[in-house]
Amino acid sequence: MINKNVETALNRQIKHEEHSSRLYLAMASWCEANSYLGSAKFLFRQSEEERMHQLKLIHYLNSRGGYAILADLPKIENEFKSLKEIFEKVLAHEQFITSSINEIYEIAQKEKDYNTAAFLQWYINEQVEEENTANSILDMFKLLGKSDNYFMLDKELGAMGSVPLQ
Repeated sequence: MINKNVETALNRQIKHEEHSSRLYLAMASWCEANSYLGSAKFLFRQSEEERMHQLKLIHYLNSRGGYAILADLPKIENEFKSLKEIFEKVLAHEQFITSSINEIYEIAQKEKDYNTAAFLQWYINEQVEEENTANSILDMFKLLGKSDNYFMLDKELGAMGSVPLQ
């Protein structure tokens, strides 16, 4: 049976992952509506990936004798000022998720739940990749300088959205 503190933390993360999926879906929709089709493709893919992360947590928690529950989600922002703003929000959100995963890892260690700590290692590694990707995208915006011509950047993001899900 999984420790109740760990179960509570994992359920909180399930909520965060579902929120992430919906957040990226809203961002993708904005991009698509504003003709940033490559960025939309990238963000639709990110939305799917976050949903996979959520399902992985649900299956793990249930398999360990806990009970994965779905909680109410915060309101999703649907309006954005620019493509750059979207990716600044992506980075900030991924940093929040990293902090949340690290918190669960600390709880698992404190509760001596080494199975969950080992399970979370995948998420820890994934967050390094997610933050790196967001930072790389923001670096591309820096290379563009003050230009608002995001055509090539959008095309590059579309190619990134074609990479198979893990």
